[in-house]
Order: sequence, then structure tokens, then C-alpha cells
Amino acid sequence: MGNSITYGSQIKDRVHDSYPAVLGRMLGNGYQVKNFGMSSCTLLSKGDRPYRKGRMWAEAVAYNPDIIILKLGTNDSKSFNWKHKKDFKKDLQDMLDTLKSLPSHPDIYLCYPSKAYQVGSHINDSIIAGEIIPMIRQVAKKNKLPVIDLHSAMDGKPQLFPDNVHPNEEGARLMAKTVYESLQKH
Repeated sequence: MGNSITYGSQIKDRVHDSYPAVLGRMLGNGYQVKNFGMSSCTLLSKGDRPYRKGRMWAEAVAYNPDIIILKLGTNDSKSFNWKHKKDFKKDLQDMLDTLKSLPSHPDIYLCYPSKAYQVGSHINDSIIAGEIIPMIRQVAKKNKLPVIDLHSAMDGKPQLFPDNVHPNEEGARLMAKTVYESLQKH
């Protein structure tokens, strides 16, 4: 579950090369990995495009997964969304409460947003690193959930981000490898 980075935006063959598709091949036949990425979405319910109000949220919940990888927060860093930052932890907790109540009782992994190679009024890595990641860390700790640090994994690799936000195919493979390694630890 996530935003355009999960969806595979900017990747020519996203069905084959998005990070969830690559992760599915890494995990093998014992897993069915679905991509519930929705471009431009926010975790914030007052954001300009809340994930929970979109089709992908409804589809993901209806799918009743055994494992959930939740990667949101990048679009929340936009100035017009981040003005609602006081709601971020509450909105994340509300989302987790819904997911934890699914009949499958899924294992939930929270991801730190991937590194963004820009700052300013749109997607802003200084807000991601300095404010969003600490809030995700606090909610993960409170809920005793594992965290996948995609921010550190993608740091220092601007060549993998042609538009400074969305990873290319090589970047998606690195994200999939990072998620795969985390799943193997837990």
C-alpha cells in the first residue's frame, strides 16, 4: 500500500518492474504480492488526495491480506498538505486500527518514505527526514510494528531518481531488496 512510488510511476513497465512486482518475484510462489499504490496520495485525511478515500484503500482492505507493507508520507511533505501535520500520527493510528481489525490479522510493516532529492514547497525531503520519519517511528513503537527504512536505503543514490522523487527500475529493485530483507528478518 502506498503512493506513486509504490504504484511504479515513471517506470516503463510498472506491472513488471515496480517494487511490489520485483518483491513478488523475490518472495516466490508461496506469496501473492498485490500493488495497491495510488499516485499523489497522502496519509493525511485532510491532504489533497487521502489514500483512505481512494479506490486502492478499499481494494486493499477488501483483499484482506496476510502481510501489509505501508509506504506513505512523501506527498504529505508538500506545504499545502503538511499544514495538517498535527493530524499525521492520529491519521496513521486510525489507518493501523482499521488494518489490525481485518479478519486476516495481518502482519504490518511501516516504511519510512524513500529519499526525495528535492526540498521546497512541493515534496520536501527535509520535512520527510526531520518530521515525518520521527512520527512514523513513534507510531510504530507504540504499536510494536517493524519499520522498513527505505529513506536510508535510497540515500546517496540520486542517479536512481530521474525526477528527484520516483525511482527508476534499478531504484525499484533496491526498494524491493530492502523490503525483502526486512521481511526475512521478522
